[in-house]
Amino acid sequence: MLSPVRFSSCRGVAFEINRQLRADPFAIEIPAAEVTPSNAIFWQSSSREFRTSFIQRSLSKTSSHFCDLDPNEDDEEDTDSLQVVLEEGTDKEKQKQSPLPLLAISKRKYPSKPAQNNSRLSIILLDQGLLTVYKRLFAVCLVLNMTGLVLAATGHFPYARRRSSLFSIANILALTLCRSEAFLRIIFWLAVKIFGRPWVPLFLKTATTSLLQSLGGIHSGCGVSSIAWLVYALVLTLKDRENTSPEIIGVASTILGLLCLSSLAASPLVRHLHHNVFERTHRFAGWTALALLWAFIILTISYDPKTKSYKNDIGSRLIKEPVFWFTAAITLLIILPWLTVRRVAVNVSAPSGHASIIKFEGGVKAGILGRISPSPLSEWHAFGIISDDKEHMMLAGAVGDFTKSLVSNPPSHLWVRQVHFAGLPYLVNMYERVVLVATGSGICVFLSFLLQKSSADVCLVWVAKGIEQNFGKEIKEMVSGWPKEKVIVHDTGVLGRPNVSQLSIEAARTWRAEAVIVTSNPEGSRDVVNACKTVGIPAFGPIWDS
Repeated sequence: MLSPVRFSSCRGVAFEINRQLRADPFAIEIPAAEVTPSNAIFWQSSSREFRTSFIQRSLSKTSSHFCDLDPNEDDEEDTDSLQVVLEEGTDKEKQKQSPLPLLAISKRKYPSKPAQNNSRLSIILLDQGLLTVYKRLFAVCLVLNMTGLVLAATGHFPYARRRSSLFSIANILALTLCRSEAFLRIIFWLAVKIFGRPWVPLFLKTATTSLLQSLGGIHSGCGVSSIAWLVYALVLTLKDRENTSPEIIGVASTILGLLCLSSLAASPLVRHLHHNVFERTHRFAGWTALALLWAFIILTISYDPKTKSYKNDIGSRLIKEPVFWFTAAITLLIILPWLTVRRVAVNVSAPSGHASIIKFEGGVKAGILGRISPSPLSEWHAFGIISDDKEHMMLAGAVGDFTKSLVSNPPSHLWVRQVHFAGLPYLVNMYERVVLVATGSGICVFLSFLLQKSSADVCLVWVAKGIEQNFGKEIKEMVSGWPKEKVIVHDTGVLGRPNVSQLSIEAARTWRAEAVIVTSNPEGSRDVVNACKTVGIPAFGPIWDS
């Protein structure tokens, strides 16, 4: 008797393929004429054996998002088009099959949630939880600043009352540090060097990973706090307007307006729906506010309330003021990445209409990401980097205007920032054994851990559709040839949609992984992280403000 084959969509709807259960509305009848022999592939775990059967072909549609597992398609329509091969074939037929190790789960211990039509925005705003590390850091920054502000306003913190603008600028320096790619590169390197040792307890490694991944919470909290302190400083200035000048009030008010505009543009609603508006507003409003901040400092230091005039000789006084050094540090951090911007020759190829491969000279350390741009003052796009010791490349899924143009009109040159930045994938180097889970073009940043010698022993799980057709022969060859215990590839165009959460849990248990790191769309990342944490496996995935 043929045993049923079960799989689930990324929305959690399970389907069972069983000829004898056609009465079930979700059962799929397999026409006998369409069933042809094929060889099954086995994947061994410590406690069980999974039998994988090849699926001849799939007529499902191309994903609307390159990292998604066809989230908008009708499940019944897609599963009805699957022609499943359930019998073993000969060695000759086995040679015709793809060399990639494929894995399907035939039994699910951890069923997915019922089908939901969650938008990405709702996942960003609601489904990531109320007590995430990001929101805790935001709350801590806000509470500390508001406590100091209340104490200053009630007369219990006289220094803050006299230097309220300094506290606003200090918050701006803190939020700039949290977004400085050069500074964070150093911090991530130190974290790996200090905590990436075998004797360091796992809870310290995971706590450090959570903290570094969620520094955006400090960035946001300090941004809101800087506005609050500037409002307070402006109110005090207006109360004492006889000892100040209209120019100082005007410049301070303009800076406040620009900070408010920048903060509103960075809100999840605007950032998600109008990313280019957010990026350009954040950049140009920030630059303008920085220039006005210098004007504000010079005006306030040079103004003499007794004579109602400005003094020319302010150099000696300027270097004694903390606001000068804070603002100088902010300026340096903002200018530094722009000093590394270069226009370089690139080799762009498109293995399909759904992705492009951008090649650069020089090797890059595993886990590092980079930014490229067709117009540096307008937009920048971050991608994971695939690299050996000689060259590096980026895999860009064609999901937006820029990435689609890479396929339709490949450029010969692109602008790059030569200082690459570290993110969550870089922290893989902190652990000894890690399972890396990727969907679609999310594979890009993880491939370097296979091509380069790494301190972490990794197992790669890749779920995508049409591996060679969509990603090209070169990417396929990078993941081929590895033991199927180390690289597990699930082609949804061949095997249907898997339960990625279950796949990740089983791989982590078999690999004895210290952590799971996933790169997928917001819903996919959330489901894998939550499922792993439920069974006690530390897991991390990108957050909306990574």
